[in-house]
Amino acid sequence: MKTINIILSGLGGQGILFMTRLLAQAAHDHGFPVMVAETHGMAQRGGSVISHLRLGDIESSLVRTGTAHFLLSLEENEGYRNLPFLSKGAKMYVNTSSRYFPREEVKEFLEKREIIYRSIPGGTIAQDLGAPRSSNLALLGYFSAFDEGPVTYKEIKMTIDKVSPKRFKDINLKVFEAGYKKGKDFNIDISD
Repeated sequence: MKTINIILSGLGGQGILFMTRLLAQAAHDHGFPVMVAETHGMAQRGGSVISHLRLGDIESSLVRTGTAHFLLSLEENEGYRNLPFLSKGAKMYVNTSSRYFPREEVKEFLEKREIIYRSIPGGTIAQDLGAPRSSNLALLGYFSAFDEGPVTYKEIKMTIDKVSPKRFKDINLKVFEAGYKKGKDFNIDISD
């Protein structure tokens, strides 16, 4: 079984660990061997948080520099900070409202390494749905719309349904769906 390395990054309080749990559980349910490691910067809300998610034929839990296939970042600067993890041809998904993503000084690196980059205003989507702390689910839905990851949209959706606390289940699914729809709309726009 092929190894798939995913880095998830953001700031404390953004839901990195919940997003990692959802992906890990969906992958495990799909039959992947799973290893997860978390690294924290400041041990407080707002500090840097990175999760290493490894699937498949794995012996250790940390993703080595230059070997990640995917980077999902809930904060633009954290995405840039974790670029060294990405392998050539990797895919980067970032939660940002910036119309200038990626920044000019990063574009050359991304193009040289053939990294595909996409962004979504996950915070705005979550806020508009009345769940301002759920940008993680918007980003996850967006990521699943491109069918590039190890688990499908349906598998992630089933996992959200299964692990979300009852009082958050409906809004979690709604935010995930909104992110997914944004990704599907993006796919339609670029194929026209």
